[in-house]
Parts: sequence; structure tokens; C-alpha cells
Amino acid sequence: MGKMEEISELALTAGEILLANGAEAYRVEETVATICRAYGCRGECLTVPGGILLEVKGETGEKYAQMCKAEQKHVDLYRIELINAFSRRMARHPLPFEEAKAQLEEIQRAPNFTLPVRTAAAAMTGGVYAVFFGGSLWDGAAAMLVCAFTYLVMEWVGRLGFFQFLEYVFGGLIIGGGSLLVQSLLGGVEANSTITGAIMILIPGVVLTNGIKDILYGNFSAGVARFSEALVIIIAISMGVGVALIVGRGWL
Repeated sequence: MGKMEEISELALTAGEILLANGAEAYRVEETVATICRAYGCRGECLTVPGGILLEVKGETGEKYAQMCKAEQKHVDLYRIELINAFSRRMARHPLPFEEAKAQLEEIQRAPNFTLPVRTAAAAMTGGVYAVFFGGSLWDGAAAMLVCAFTYLVMEWVGRLGFFQFLEYVFGGLIIGGGSLLVQSLLGGVEANSTITGAIMILIPGVVLTNGIKDILYGNFSAGVARFSEALVIIIAISMGVGVALIVGRGWL
């Protein structure tokens, strides 16, 4: 493998990790360009929805173009921070190709939080928001229960391979139906407050914010795509909750 190919592989791997874990398009492009500059090359990077295009230009004018597909899987700020630290180290002291590649592979293998930890975090998020938006402590406890169940079911549904829109409709149905069920079983719980808190675990806040930031940085293709994705997710959640309320209030 030639030098240009090695530089391109390192830069694209770092960019792919960033994009797959929810980083903004401008951050991906800056990181890719930084890694290319560290090895004395110029990198022209374009981040599009679903992939990265890169052209590396050497000191003597030779060019090498490559692309990779990178779909966002989830939001993992820990991996994003690891790649940010990696690119800063590379800017100061470029590493040999094999050593840099090994560090990127180690970042890719970095452990995720376990399912119980993620479920507990989702439950706490829903409970806190339920109280924050004016609910009682009972509403917060109910939101924690609904959030925990919703998160576990969403994890299971995600492994079945359903498309994203249907997943979020299903999540909204569970939150709406679960909140009404808890209200019917426990008289002191208000379903509206429970839904308001529980729904926060599904709201794509990071995607929406990143879309706006990309638009402000001038990357309209990636920004509009992410902003539209967030709106579609919000519509899907609203549909699920709405159907649950319409059907559930007639039964419970």
C-alpha cells in the first residue's frame, strides 16, 4: 500500500467512526483534513448523508480519491471524544501507519455501556423530565417504569431489522399506552406528565442540533438531511403516542 492510500485509509477510518457515532459533518471534515495535513498532504473531504468522499493531494501534485459508506448507528460521545483526541495527537506528532491504524481499531473496539446501565439511564432521564415539566414524584416514578420498559422493547425491536420510522411509531405507542395503563392502575399518576417525561428518551435532540449546526457551518446537504431526519422521527413518535391516546382512552 502506498503512502497516499495509507493516509486516505487512516483519515477515512477516523471520519467513519465520527459519522457513525453521531458527529457533525463539519467535525468529520475538519478531522479528516487534520489527519491529512499531519502527513504533509492536503485532504479535500465532503461529507454526505450516508458516506464520506475524500481526495488526498500529495506534495508533488499526485492525487488519490476514495470514499466510504458510514451510516449513523447511534450517538456515542465517548468515541467522538476519543477520535478528537486522536486527531489532536496526530497534528502534534504523526504516528507510523501501523501504530495509528492500531489506535483507530482500538477505538472501534471500545466497550459500550451495558444494557442494564443504558436502561437505568433511560429510566432516570424520563423520571427527571417528568418532574421537571411539572409532574409529581409519582409521575416521575411512573415515567421511569415506562421508560425502562420502552427502552428494552426498542432494543429488541431494533435487532429485528425494522426500518427507523416504524421503530419510533412503536416506541410512541408503548409510551402512550404504558402511561395510560399506569394511570388506570395507580390513581395518583397523571398520564400526560408521564408521557411528557418518558417521550424525552426518544426525541432526537442530538440529531436535530447537529443538523442545525451543519446548516450554520454551510454544509446544507448534510444539515438539511439530518434536520429532516429529526422531524420525521418526531412525527413518528407523535403518531405512536396519538394512536395510543385515541385508542387507550376509550378502553381504560
